Amino acid sequence: MACISAKSWEEWDLSGQKLKSLPRDLLTHARSVDLQRNKLKRVIGISRFTHLMELNLSRNKIMEFSQEMCYLDKLEILYMNQNNIRVIPEGIFPHLKMLKFVKLSTNRLAKLPSDINQCTSITYLDLSRNCLQNIEPLIGLPKLKELFVERNRLTELPFQLFQASNCELTVCEAKANPLRCPPEEVCAGGVEDIQSYFRQIEENPNTCSAWTVKTMFLGSSMAGKSTLCRSLREGKPVVVAVKDRTEGIEISQLYTQKVRFFFWDFAGQEEYYLTHHVFITSRALVILTVDLSSYSIENPQSFKDKLWFWINNIQLRVPDSVVLLVGTHCDQCRDQEEVMEKKTDIEEKVKTMLENRRMVLKHQKKNLEENTDPSLFADQVDELDCLLEYNLKVLDLLTLDCTKIEDIAKLRSHILMCIQSESVFLCSESILPKSYEEVEQAIYTLVALEQVPQHGIVLIDELNDFILNHVNLSRDSLQSILRFLLRYLHRIGMIVWYEDIDVLSDRVFIKPSFLISIFKGIVRHDLVQHLEGVSRDLLMQEGALVKQKFTWVDDLRCRGTLHNAAMRILVRKELEKLFVDDDDLIREVVGTKREEGVILTLLQYFEVCLPTLVGSPLNPHALESISGVKQWESGREAKRDPDGACLFPMYLKDDRIVCHKWGEDKRDDLSVHIYFLPEIPHGFFHRVTIKTCSLFTTHWAGREQSLLCCGNRLVLVRQRNKDGDPFIEIRCRRPEKDEEFRPLWDLILAVMSKLFVLSRQWPGLTQQVHTPCPERGCPHYFTWRDWQELSNTNLYNLVKEEKLVCQGGHTRRTELIFPKVTSPLLSAVGAPAAFKVSS
Repeated sequence: MACISAKSWEEWDLSGQKLKSLPRDLLTHARSVDLQRNKLKRVIGISRFTHLMELNLSRNKIMEFSQEMCYLDKLEILYMNQNNIRVIPEGIFPHLKMLKFVKLSTNRLAKLPSDINQCTSITYLDLSRNCLQNIEPLIGLPKLKELFVERNRLTELPFQLFQASNCELTVCEAKANPLRCPPEEVCAGGVEDIQSYFRQIEENPNTCSAWTVKTMFLGSSMAGKSTLCRSLREGKPVVVAVKDRTEGIEISQLYTQKVRFFFWDFAGQEEYYLTHHVFITSRALVILTVDLSSYSIENPQSFKDKLWFWINNIQLRVPDSVVLLVGTHCDQCRDQEEVMEKKTDIEEKVKTMLENRRMVLKHQKKNLEENTDPSLFADQVDELDCLLEYNLKVLDLLTLDCTKIEDIAKLRSHILMCIQSESVFLCSESILPKSYEEVEQAIYTLVALEQVPQHGIVLIDELNDFILNHVNLSRDSLQSILRFLLRYLHRIGMIVWYEDIDVLSDRVFIKPSFLISIFKGIVRHDLVQHLEGVSRDLLMQEGALVKQKFTWVDDLRCRGTLHNAAMRILVRKELEKLFVDDDDLIREVVGTKREEGVILTLLQYFEVCLPTLVGSPLNPHALESISGVKQWESGREAKRDPDGACLFPMYLKDDRIVCHKWGEDKRDDLSVHIYFLPEIPHGFFHRVTIKTCSLFTTHWAGREQSLLCCGNRLVLVRQRNKDGDPFIEIRCRRPEKDEEFRPLWDLILAVMSKLFVLSRQWPGLTQQVHTPCPERGCPHYFTWRDWQELSNTNLYNLVKEEKLVCQGGHTRRTELIFPKVTSPLLSAVGAPAAFKVSS
């Protein structure tokens, strides 16, 4: 029998009761019933509840939208999200005259009932994460204000939904659809931008189809990316000398057969990987180059380094991409038979790799669903479902000899075929009003006529003024068009616009190559040598001495720390190569002793580096250090560079200082393991270090470990690998007093929260949290339920039992395994404000 919690005689809570059918003893006069997180497949008998005003059937296994629902004519709020509903029968929604709020997200809906628009009272409708190909049945909902249709299969939105005369819509979210009309970048601007788009089409029906594709060349160092990229652009073999190989990223264009390509050639050296994510965008074509001459069938590491690493990181970062494998250096293979053997081996291993990944995700989902109470893991199951929905397309490997013009032509033809095939590359085409094309052309003209500064940094207000002189549009009309175009041109790679960074959102990088050039002044594989080569003249411009340069080199080599003065000199050096002599611009990009420049703002925003010696409001009395590795001293006495410095975890070589400060692990330490599926992305821990160290002024950083300090409490964060499963461990010393458990768990939860927020930047990634059994040698563990959305109070009630027993029979107090308040007094006190779990 179900355990029914009644807030009143009219409100019934039956959530998480493992119900497979509706309870017969439930009073039919109830006005609100919560049946979420059960095992319902059908809702037979729901028609008895004719007084219902609110019904929550989310997170069940419902496959049919019951015809009985039509009898709930007083229903105002309906949750049926996270089920398996495929079809909604006709004849139900016209009877639900009072229905205002409908949530049907995360189902399997392929189409909507044609009469849904007869439910004229709907104001909120969530249809995200379904399989819808059109939403025309929604035309005619007069009161609809909020509409959510993300992650469907929509190529168009019906313009009638947005006609100003009868449109009540204030919110429309439609991201992650293969939209052609309006393009996704228009939808990102909201309802007003969508209305402006359709108004422009109505005023001038002459639309244009834009085929523009950002093409990213990835692969290991010396795999032939630059040769391939330049040969494709020129239409003939181009030889690239070793000294001319790519540093950072190089950008070029190709226009052929009505398709404009923006080629982004990414350097293959490891030191550049951490900044690649700054420029990698979704819905791009990835050309992954493989040097077949050095590829070894017999050596598993060869496949892992040349293909597995790249495909895995693409899948984690942009899981809806298309990857074209290209085998280079075929002319250096023994014969054609060797080439074909390697091609077959690579294709088979890639296929197995992708299949294994899906199998692991399915097994993990099954394990969660087979828990005693699977409703506690519903969010994790949903995340795994989302990962299973992604479909990274890895095309068969194309072999070629870059010294032959016919092979270059073959590759061009093959790429065009892929772009224009919807089954391969879904929606590289966008339908644009004529006015949009005119504005885009004005931007191209701006660049072609060199009417922008050489550095290409233009304020949006200045860009507005320039374009108004070239097109027949009002300023208001131009603003919405320009916002779309900047998002669109950013995605395809023509410009760079950081709309989400407040201090940079007012300017556009019309020439991304300039931005990349100043990036590679700091993020490069030979940074130590580059810094050693700084001339005395450059040092004098910064008011620095030669002996200071030696200190900078030593701090970089030994501690992963780069002084701000050194950064400014290195960037200034790059600017001189570009013949930039605008002092104001140099100060804006490079910065001064008083203000950060553009480059430092970006490096910090994208978590490439962390300013050191910056007092934290979370812990104003904490100790301070120089670069996180020298001997810690009190904040008043620390010897510090008045100009500051930045820690670059990517340049750290070992974990010695962290190991020294932490000492040996102890059996009764508090320990939490966070597993990232399918694995931890490359460079992820470097960003974890920056995220977590930013919480605490006192910290020590190593290559794969960091140690955080709050008062007399230490938190160890480290990347580990056990039995082939990589994970991040958070570890604290067991407190001596019971009342000290709460502050320690607060610290652990604060770090976990930062990890969770960071992991959201990899759409192809999910996580699970385990606490290992503290008994020495015991392989068992305790699995955490869904925790990210819980309130601070509920986080300390994950488990109600006072003691827990692992599968091996070992008993431990709950507060050693999960957050747990051990006394009523502590429950009332709550967590310190500085460490409440938040994003």
